[in-house]
Amino acid sequence: MAIYYINPSKETLHGSFSKDFKPVLTINSGDTVRYATLDALWGLEPFKEQKRRVFEPKDPMVDQGHALCGPVAIKGAEPGMVLQVNINEIRPSSWGWSFAGGPTHVKKRLGLEEQQVYHLNWSLDVEQMLGRSQENHTISLSPFMGTMGMPPNKSGIHSTIPPRFCGGNIDCKELVAGSTIYLPIPVSGGLFSVGDGHAAQGDGEISSQAVECPMDLVDLTFTLCKDRTLTMPRAETPTGWITFGFHEDLEEACMIAIDGMLDLMEELYELERKEAYTLASIVMDLCITQIVNGVKGVHAVLPHEAIQK
Repeated sequence: MAIYYINPSKETLHGSFSKDFKPVLTINSGDTVRYATLDALWGLEPFKEQKRRVFEPKDPMVDQGHALCGPVAIKGAEPGMVLQVNINEIRPSSWGWSFAGGPTHVKKRLGLEEQQVYHLNWSLDVEQMLGRSQENHTISLSPFMGTMGMPPNKSGIHSTIPPRFCGGNIDCKELVAGSTIYLPIPVSGGLFSVGDGHAAQGDGEISSQAVECPMDLVDLTFTLCKDRTLTMPRAETPTGWITFGFHEDLEEACMIAIDGMLDLMEELYELERKEAYTLASIVMDLCITQIVNGVKGVHAVLPHEAIQK
């Protein structure tokens, strides 16, 4: 199988999703693409007194969102199929940042909307997998990509901010190296894009940012699953299976994630639905992925070996 490389450039970067974007690369099922990515805000260097150089030029019509690399087309991909994306390796660059963002409903509810932005710059030690801020906070790193996905099968330009059934800004900290995510394919070719690197994040992503960082390497292998059908993303991680729910209403997002997990448990263990439902209450964890992207995210987690047969 072939290996390809994509680096950030005017030709490979975009800040939105659209089925009309021409692919920067067309690959076969089973091929691997190794990316380098910018941080979400298109930065070329760490912040210095909250200022820095960013990538230019940017098209104001299509580059308003996260800096994404792609899109990549997969030969033979058609709507109704599933795209399997193996996350082989993720290696952050040496720096990152995080802050409380602009006005949000969360900041308003917590009484923080009128306060001055609190900004942290992080030095990232990839060998020790530690991050240190300028205020000497020290955290463990667990890098993953916040945004991986494809455009909806609708005309026009679509924001990178909300997660969708075909992926996008999922922001799930479980999707580390060694994980595989399965995405419903919405358009011919798939047109997959990736970006928004995170060196570390908590469930909820409550300030709107993780430790945002560029990535020196994002190694992904793409495989078409022609005989599988999904309506929402699903993932297998080193620690368990995950199903996702996305909706503006948090309770509805929960129901979507639970419904997907019951489907999965029926498949894995040949259970009746009421049996899966009863067992899920014992062995499944329901987690809030993020609450800050308009469309809320919930993920249900089923640890490996939670049910032994």
